[in-house]
Amino acid sequence: QVQLVESGGGLVQAGGSLRLSCAASGRTFSNYAMGWFRQAPGKEREGVSCIKNNDGTTYYADSVKGRFTTSRDSAKNTVYLQMNSLKPGDTAVYYCAAVHFICSLSTGPYDYWGQGTQVTVSS
Repeated sequence: QVQLVESGGGLVQAGGSLRLSCAASGRTFSNYAMGWFRQAPGKEREGVSCIKNNDGTTYYADSVKGRFTTSRDSAKNTVYLQMNSLKPGDTAVYYCAAVHFICSLSTGPYDYWGQGTQVTVSS
């Protein structure tokens, strides 16, 4: 089992920044690629980013490329999502998730999910 706890969400004006954190506990953090997803009201959950566990390669959805950056700190068992130039369309509940080895922006492969943190971007 892997337990994931997100933090860092909140209300921000358009153009602002937030940094989300996801603290992992349980099984070996280094065995898991870590993804960030988001879900807006009435919409499907969508992949935002993923960071591989072995070499730190990152992947991003086209909608956030150039604005969001994901990173991981293995010493702290924590993954981050730095969100810059936020837009009202980024408003959603953001979730982190863990998948064994393989990075993906699809929800299907993921084994463990956090409870989510709300991000609201005002215009």
